[in-house]
Amino acid sequence: MSSKGNQGQPMVQEVLPKSGLIFSEKHKPSEILCKPKIMPLKSITLEKLEEMQRQMAEFNAETKGE
Repeated sequence: MSSKGNQGQPMVQEVLPKSGLIFSEKHKPSEILCKPKIMPLKSITLEKLEEMQRQMAEFNAETKGE
């Protein structure tokens, strides 16, 4: 396997595998796009908070008017 080279250093023979996980892939990896998800503009929680704030503003306006 190893023999002396011209400069006195051992030579190692290079071995390249012909098959394997890296070399046997048939296609290039590519991006996979999924369907877009429809998201609400406002969440239900945000809508509830806005409704509560509106009700409190109306209640405060009524109590100040009395």
